[in-house]
Amino acid sequence: MAVIIEYTDMLGVKHLGLQNMPLPDLVKYCVLGVSGLLLLLALGIFLWQIFRCCTQNNATQDTSDDYWESRTVASFPSALNGGPGRRRTLNHPPTLKGGATRELGEPSEDKVSGSLRFSLFYEPLPSRLVVTILQAEGLQRRSQAHRPHPFVRLRLMWEEPDNQEQKSSLMNEKGEGEQPALCSALQEWHTRIVRDSCSPLFGEQFSCALLRQHDLPRVTLRMEVKDFDGFSRHMVLGEVRVPLRHLDMSYPLELREPLQTPQKDPVGQVLLSLRFLPAAQRLEVGVLKIRTLQTDSDSALHARISVRCDQSKLRQQRTTAVHQGQVTVFNQVLMFSLLEFPPQECSIALSVYKTGGNRRHKHLVGQLTVAKQRRAEDLHWTLMMHSVRQPIAMWHQLLT
Repeated sequence: MAVIIEYTDMLGVKHLGLQNMPLPDLVKYCVLGVSGLLLLLALGIFLWQIFRCCTQNNATQDTSDDYWESRTVASFPSALNGGPGRRRTLNHPPTLKGGATRELGEPSEDKVSGSLRFSLFYEPLPSRLVVTILQAEGLQRRSQAHRPHPFVRLRLMWEEPDNQEQKSSLMNEKGEGEQPALCSALQEWHTRIVRDSCSPLFGEQFSCALLRQHDLPRVTLRMEVKDFDGFSRHMVLGEVRVPLRHLDMSYPLELREPLQTPQKDPVGQVLLSLRFLPAAQRLEVGVLKIRTLQTDSDSALHARISVRCDQSKLRQQRTTAVHQGQVTVFNQVLMFSLLEFPPQECSIALSVYKTGGNRRHKHLVGQLTVAKQRRAEDLHWTLMMHSVRQPIAMWHQLLT
């Protein structure tokens, strides 16, 4: 006891005071080690308490911000819409034709939340459509710690009229089933990005002139609310589809629609050929024809194909550019060497791009995927494996 009291008295003045004590060096070093461990433990507890205090303050601040953002209501002047407006909610949101599927990474139906407020106005004499994005409310978060950076992507989708002769000719070329009506994007816009907000205010106006052949009853306004990502992996928080044939837009009409689950639009068909060579462990992918709605006279199409087998991504390849027509003929075959045979999982992703006259800027037209999983596989893959060394061609929908 006397030794411990003497040590504690001398610790603040002279840390080497243990040398004068009649104790072995091993005991002295053990006492110093235990005291050092207790000091580190006390510092760790102190830093942990500071960290908990900071995280609780941030969580409280985020909750209060969301509360006040949900209580804030902004009023935009009617001058943005060109005059007095009306407010209305559609009872039945539009649905997609053609049986499009949901892309991986998009929110499911039970996770989509929020609404979008916008206004529409159509001037019949110059045939001009004016769209104003006002506000998005109640957007969901990716996680509790992440606040979205939303923006809105707008597209005017035009649906082609029925053409039974052209559809029957396509069905005869190893197609199957009825060919759905194709869509084409007449115009595309993007709003600005609003940082750290679940109820962003936009107040941005867009307008375009519609051509005569693009009848207004065949036009659908598609608005996607996306969460901005610096690596271009934007997450779709929801979408709103408004067919213009059901609306009276003789003067500004303000709407507020709930966000729906994102769906895909058929923008074309691709006649794809698959051939598997087991001896050489090679997969041949042939791009034969691509059918799209031609909107530009001076444009070209090219396809980019990537193959992923058993978590290994093979070398990406692309076709040469071909002048675009209603049915663009490629007849080009790309070869991929497989690392393992037979693959347990394999997916073939094809993306079609359109380039303008200068061939510098490219625009994504649509995508399709042919996949083989452990417990399920696409029909085209099954037919290819049942007829090895023989090319199997089939039409696929091109979605966007």
